[in-house]
This record gives sequence, structure tokens and C-alpha cells, in this order.
Amino acid sequence: MLKSAQRVSPYMTRTSKIKFLSASLILAAAQLAHAQTPKLSVHWEELTGPDFVTAIHQSQSTCILPIGIMEKHGPHLPIGSDLINARYAAIHAAQQSYAVVFPEYYFGQISEARHEPGTVSYSRDLQLALLQATTDEMSRNGCKKILIVNGHGGNTSLLPYFAQSQLDKPHDYVVYLFSQRTPTSGGPKKKSTNDQHAGESETSKLMITRPDLVHPERATQESGADQHHLNLPEGVYTGIWWYASFPDHYAGDGSVATHELGEYQMKWWVDSVTKSLIAIKADDVSLKLQNEFYEKSRHPLDTKQ
Repeated sequence: MLKSAQRVSPYMTRTSKIKFLSASLILAAAQLAHAQTPKLSVHWEELTGPDFVTAIHQSQSTCILPIGIMEKHGPHLPIGSDLINARYAAIHAAQQSYAVVFPEYYFGQISEARHEPGTVSYSRDLQLALLQATTDEMSRNGCKKILIVNGHGGNTSLLPYFAQSQLDKPHDYVVYLFSQRTPTSGGPKKKSTNDQHAGESETSKLMITRPDLVHPERATQESGADQHHLNLPEGVYTGIWWYASFPDHYAGDGSVATHELGEYQMKWWVDSVTKSLIAIKADDVSLKLQNEFYEKSRHPLDTKQ
């Protein structure tokens, strides 16, 4: 029904009335169609082919690749905790600043947990090859700005290396990486000092993302304290260090987790990824610099010294 301001005036001619009503009906139909247009999903796998094309344009060719892992998380959290939390942050951020979110991806570095049940650990060659093939395929499908949202601490060396390795050969897209999962300050005061793997923060976040999978009553069944089985000078690294400190693959105390802490930290994570998306969409420099670098790297002797 037309609003009062749009009602037909009694002083209009018959032709004018017809034209007015026709225009009003067209406008009303357009408004109704707009209201009934389904909102595009941010989930890559949920989009139809035609909707995917629209989604890429709407996202300004910006896509998110959230990466988790399959590993034990103490005695009280699900094996896919990192995957669940990273996707939650990515999906909620993409809903605020539209982007297309790639499906579940858990092909990262987790050699240190191969002794625990449920761990899925791939070779280093496969990890890098699969990640490169995935970003290449995302680019082929229109994703020219790819934001990796990392949810797993064991990827903090792998993923920066992968991003750096994009300079090895030309690519027509840019890889960005957001790897911070927890704010460094603010929010409810924490009760634990050792808050790493499956500890207070991670357990609190799962209370927000998948509370049905959290078992806080089991959190004290194992110790998350540093066992100090290995003592080496500062600055000396060995791959067995994590197992030497936390052989049960649990570092912290999940029993002190709270809903309030999880709510604060997940909101921070979502907001941070959203801000990253906005900045990435506005970035028109990175690809230009990459292309300049690729060209110069073909002729290093011509680079001004």
C-alpha cells in the first residue's frame, strides 16, 4: 500500500494518475525485491555458482583462509579447538566487513603432538605445497587479497615463512597474515600465570564458540604445568622443547576459565580481524610493490645501487 504522501491527488488527470501509479508500483516492486533478496553467505561452500561471482565482487576480491589444526587440547577441550575458534573469528568478522571464508583448513604444523590421539600431522613439504596450491586456487577464483587467520600456535613460524615465500615467484594476489589470537592487555583479570595451550584463555574462548564441547570438570585430570625435563642455555633451540615441558600437550589451567574472559577475547579477535579486512580492502599498494619487486628480481644487476 502506498504511503499517504504517495497517494493519488484528485486533481491529477487520468493519464497522470496511470503514470503515477505505474511508477509507484515499479518502485514498490523494486523495494520488495530488494527486501526479499537473500543475504549472501560468507561461507565459500554455501554459495551457489552465480552467488559466488556476486560474493567476490561484493567482497572486493577479499577472502579469508582461517587455519586451525587437529591436536589434543588437554583433557577437556575438543581436538579441533583451534579450527573452531579461528573460523568463528573469521566468519563473524566477514559478516561485519563482507568477505568470503574458505572451508575448514587444518593442514598445518603439529609434529610435536604426534604422540597424542586424534592428531593429524602432515609432512612439511605437503603443508607448504598444499597451502600454496590452496591460495593459488583461491586466486584463480577471484580472491586477490587473501587474509590468513591463524588459530594455532604451532603455525607461528610456518605461516610467516609461507607469506615471505610468496616473493619466490610472481603472483597476481597478495597474502596477508593475522596471527594474534589473544589481546595483550585489558579485559577480566586472569587467574593463571601459565596460560598457553588449552589453558584459561583458550578454554574461555571455547565457552563462547562451542560451549557444548567444553568439559571444565575434566580440566584438572592432567597437569598443565611445565615439567622442566630439559634445561639448555638461553638461545639454544631444539624441536623436542615442547614435549620436554608439556608431555601431555596441555599448558595452563583450563579449570579457571570464565565466560566473561572468553567473551572479551573473542570480541577482541573478531574486531581485530574486521579492522584487518577493512585495511586490506583499502590497500592498493602491496600488489603494486610486489609487481615492482618481481620485475626488479628478474634483473638484479639493473637495480640501482
